[in-house]
Amino acid sequence: MTSRARGSTRSPYTPKVSVRTSRRRAVATTRSPASRAAVTSARPRPREQIFLDLTAEGWREWSAALRGRLTACERAAPAAVADAFAVTLSARPLFCDLLAQAPLNLERNVSLEAVRAFKLGTLEEVARIGAELDRLLGLSEEQAVDTVATATSMAGALWQVATPRAALRELYASEPRLGHAVVEVEPRLRRVLTALLAGTNDDSGTRTT
Repeated sequence: MTSRARGSTRSPYTPKVSVRTSRRRAVATTRSPASRAAVTSARPRPREQIFLDLTAEGWREWSAALRGRLTACERAAPAAVADAFAVTLSARPLFCDLLAQAPLNLERNVSLEAVRAFKLGTLEEVARIGAELDRLLGLSEEQAVDTVATATSMAGALWQVATPRAALRELYASEPRLGHAVVEVEPRLRRVLTALLAGTNDDSGTRTT
């Protein structure tokens, strides 16, 4: 699933409220507190909440897969760690798409409690990944958080660039000067993270390859 609409400019992640829905909400606000609570409990989850739940599930699944690859690393090599990040992220296109959409659309259209639960769950996965980065490269908590934040934000952004609509892809392919716009997520993410981790490793003065 990507955020590019087919034949439309509307993102599937942005809220869509019909006139009929707006009228129902207006009627609901005139009822008693008990009636409003009953309406709220019976109301289906908004699609932004569904997508945010999928993002949370994606974090758990990706974190487990990444940690599995990191556990298998025999050497504390920044390049090997960067490769594990790049491979596991690029293999999950829906997750990459949702990583970009979560702060842009999803978190802005759900309850504060939903955002709180999502953020705390994400922090738990970041801490688990950070433990592996500490074991392999001796990264501090702050350095590990920066690494995960860079990897996930870059993956989300690069995926948007790498999946343009068909007309744009044809334009980029037909114009040599726009060739840089054709992005492959995995190799670019690997290069960026290798440079980041090599520099971080040198600055920390800890384990080296």
